[in-house]
Amino acid sequence: MNGFAGKLKAAIAMLMIVGLSACAAQYRTHGYLPSEADLQQIVPGVDTKASVEDLIGVPNAAGVLNGSGYYYIETEVRHFAYQKPKVVERTIVAITFDEADVVSNITTYGLEDGRVVAINRRVTQTTDGDISFIRKLFGNIGGISASNLLGG
Repeated sequence: MNGFAGKLKAAIAMLMIVGLSACAAQYRTHGYLPSEADLQQIVPGVDTKASVEDLIGVPNAAGVLNGSGYYYIETEVRHFAYQKPKVVERTIVAITFDEADVVSNITTYGLEDGRVVAINRRVTQTTDGDISFIRKLFGNIGGISASNLLGG
């Protein structure tokens, strides 16, 4: 009986270890961030967009206004059991260019530099008021005559 009890204890201990390991947090990294050594090779006032792409690769995002900047973004997300994933670290390297596509500045931002941006939901108001979709769809039936179609 002693052998069976020992095996049972070992099996229970093994199940507990497996159960606890399933609750361990998992970290996933998304995006691409160039290394510090690569960023040190970029010289503001000398390097261009093409040389930046050759050196550190194509960016994750580009500036909206005439391609004014390159943005390399890396995010680390913590996944834990049933909880909602949480962003624990985000680093953004912003490389800005002047009008001649020459590097003007290199800036690094972290999650602590970020601001919460409230999303404004814009809804376009219609001029029809309270007219339903069906009424709009069938509202013109009977309003067209053959003389209107023939130009008369």
